[in-house]
Amino acid sequence: MAHEHYFSAQPSGEFTPRPLDVTLAGRPVTLQTAGGVFSPSGLDTGTQVLLGHVPPPPPSGDLLDLGCGWGPIALTLALESPHATVWAVDVNERALELTRRNAEALGLDNVRTALPHEVPDDARFMCIWSNPPIRVGKNELHGLLDAWLPRLREGADAWLVVARNLGADSLQRWMDARYRGQLSVGRHATHKGFRVLRVRNRTGLTGPITTIGQ
Repeated sequence: MAHEHYFSAQPSGEFTPRPLDVTLAGRPVTLQTAGGVFSPSGLDTGTQVLLGHVPPPPPSGDLLDLGCGWGPIALTLALESPHATVWAVDVNERALELTRRNAEALGLDNVRTALPHEVPDDARFMCIWSNPPIRVGKNELHGLLDAWLPRLREGADAWLVVARNLGADSLQRWMDARYRGQLSVGRHATHKGFRVLRVRNRTGLTGPITTIGQ
């Protein structure tokens, strides 16, 4: 599968779900996956690193998985925080369908699958966990971060996992320069060639990022 397929709203190829055995939140589960989504054959290394290095999510409020794929991050958030509302957001409708099915299979009624424009404008997040789509290109990635990071609640964190050889350090520098004075950016962990970056809203910013330049 070409990388760009999982960025498509409606991936080409037949939708043929197949079972996938995986462990989430310390619990072995059988879920569904399919071609045309990110990492269809299992839990990718970056997501494993993220899930292994983030602190427990807040117990309540709105939580966000940005770029949910077949749902491992959103499902983990929902399992660990059953009283929270977990927004599983993706542009790929096949990914949203798989996440929806997987949440239903686990009896998780606190997962909301949504295209980006379907998330209420006034939703503010107690945390964001994301394995962001680095390969979509810098302009698209930067626009994605500009759109969602300001929606953190004051004092809340976004946790992003990025491969070092795909520009984790340059992305950290870009965020630090672009969001300085509004959001704080730091490296939380390094493991298996991946960085886990933390972005914290210290200022209560809830609107568009104010920047001087790109």
